[in-house]
Amino acid sequence: MIRFFLTSIFLAGLCATLAASAAAQTPAKSSSAEASPGIQKALALAQSGHCPEALPGLRKSAGLASDKDLKRKAGLAAVRCALALNQMDAALNALAWLNRDFPSDPEVLYVTTHAFSDLSTRAALQLANGAPNSLEAHELDAEALESQGKWDDAAAEYREILKGRPDLPGIHYRIGRIILSRPPTASTNDEARAEFQAELKNDPNNAGAEYILGELARQSEQWDDAIQHFSRASSLDAHFANAFLGLGFCLNSAGRFAEAMPPLETEVKLQPDNPTGHYQLALAYGKTGRKQDAEREMALFQQTSEKMSKESHGAAPPQQP
Repeated sequence: MIRFFLTSIFLAGLCATLAASAAAQTPAKSSSAEASPGIQKALALAQSGHCPEALPGLRKSAGLASDKDLKRKAGLAAVRCALALNQMDAALNALAWLNRDFPSDPEVLYVTTHAFSDLSTRAALQLANGAPNSLEAHELDAEALESQGKWDDAAAEYREILKGRPDLPGIHYRIGRIILSRPPTASTNDEARAEFQAELKNDPNNAGAEYILGELARQSEQWDDAIQHFSRASSLDAHFANAFLGLGFCLNSAGRFAEAMPPLETEVKLQPDNPTGHYQLALAYGKTGRKQDAEREMALFQQTSEKMSKESHGAAPPQQP
């Protein structure tokens, strides 16, 4: 049984929300002469619950309506009708152009949130009914248990999956993550490390596993080991800012300041608002005689620290690493 997604109360509440929102839609008045009558008719049909008749006209509105408010209302109605008729393609198409044309509209974002939750629920139902004993169904069940903080049950479910597919990528990584999520014990780091190492045997390109192994080594001040893992993680994912930061931090800590500059320069480009990256880069510049660059990065460290403090509602600025 897929626990998290198959809640009848959730389904009933979602349907009620969508129905109430659809009922609240009123046909818009528009000066768009070429498209308005047809779209107005489709909106009226949707409002009165005639979605099979309304949806074709609503789907055409993206290319016909010149009135933006009318187009928006038609798109929202199209999403609701498509969901009511279980036409996933139509719902996804309407969501795509709504979010393209109205990316910051609150109602579009609200309906998008509920629509994707609904589509996720329906896919989970199909999986549970069509292949309840599949590895994917068990994996979804384990993810649901994990999201609820039921660490032991989730880990047990993941280990059951490994009995059937010991080489399945991603499973050892999730077990390792669960181990680190539990209250720490004397063996936590060793147990987690074993899982992430096992993950890399199944998936040598798992940048996340490399990164966490780097973090575990960094916490133990095992700089060479940490540098190796962070370097690997950053090479696997060119946008993994924290991997570049971890690599630069450990190179600085090992006294390899010149080597630390390139990854730290990449990190501050990827995360310009992260104070720690600017501080570490200032340290590397200072230790290699680049005084002006060090002063610039230290100034950016102060600015980003103050900004972060303000955004945290008066919290103390981050401590210098």
